[in-house]
Amino acid sequence: MFESWLVRSREQVEDALAAHLKEIEAGLGTHSRLADAVLYSVKAGGKRLRPILVLEACRACGGRAETALPAALAVELIHTFSLIHDDLPAMDDDDLRRGQPTNHKVFGEGLAILAGDWLATHALGLVAGVRIGPARMPRLLQALVDGTERMIAGQAADIEGEGRPADRELVRYIHRHKTAALLETCCRLGAICGGASEEPTEALARYGQHLGLAFQITDDLLDATGSVEQTGKQVRKDAAASKQTYPAAFGLDESRAQAGREIEAALQALAPFGSRADRLRELAQHMIERSA
Repeated sequence: MFESWLVRSREQVEDALAAHLKEIEAGLGTHSRLADAVLYSVKAGGKRLRPILVLEACRACGGRAETALPAALAVELIHTFSLIHDDLPAMDDDDLRRGQPTNHKVFGEGLAILAGDWLATHALGLVAGVRIGPARMPRLLQALVDGTERMIAGQAADIEGEGRPADRELVRYIHRHKTAALLETCCRLGAICGGASEEPTEALARYGQHLGLAFQITDDLLDATGSVEQTGKQVRKDAAASKQTYPAAFGLDESRAQAGREIEAALQALAPFGSRADRLRELAQHMIERSA
């Protein structure tokens, strides 16, 4: 049941993205390869975890997923922008993303930067088009801005932390900001689209934060122990660059234990929602068991 739901949810997101990409392609024109660079990374696939979180958080609050769909697409575009920029030689210097050459390897660094810039800006326009009451719109826009700013702050700390001895507090800061902040934002966006008051919105935000921490710790573990075939990207790069990761700061066993504790905390945050949050509970379990 969960797997079929996850497939349907991904298909819903992919269909909406495909329709929107046609509009993007038409709007960007033919005077440069910017449209090609944008579409290349958005079409590269992935788990579509973030937009699914937006839609399901909206449902958990009694809202209609269709209302939250523009916000769901927006957060996926923000995520894609961050991946394009993270892969640049000035940052993580990655050649592979989701088993394909990274954006800058195909289009060059200049167009890759511009593609990321365009996606981040376009995402704000998508959120501004969500059909909710004017009283909720400032909260919606601010949630996306806050989450994006925190994500960028986490990436900055990640870069500055390279080559330094593993620092547990710095690792926690990077993970809370670079990854968890955007998953927390997904849940906030969904809750606001679903008409939730402050208390359930904050409960879902806590769920998203703990889920994001578990997700990033698992990513760290996969980089330390996985393979290119398994993950679709280069592995062992974190250790080679002396990056601030959970395995480096806490060891493999404690990292696995902490990922489990984050999932438990995420599940506890869902208690007020009863059966309406069952899919979110299953998604949390899926995160801790994933291998890519």
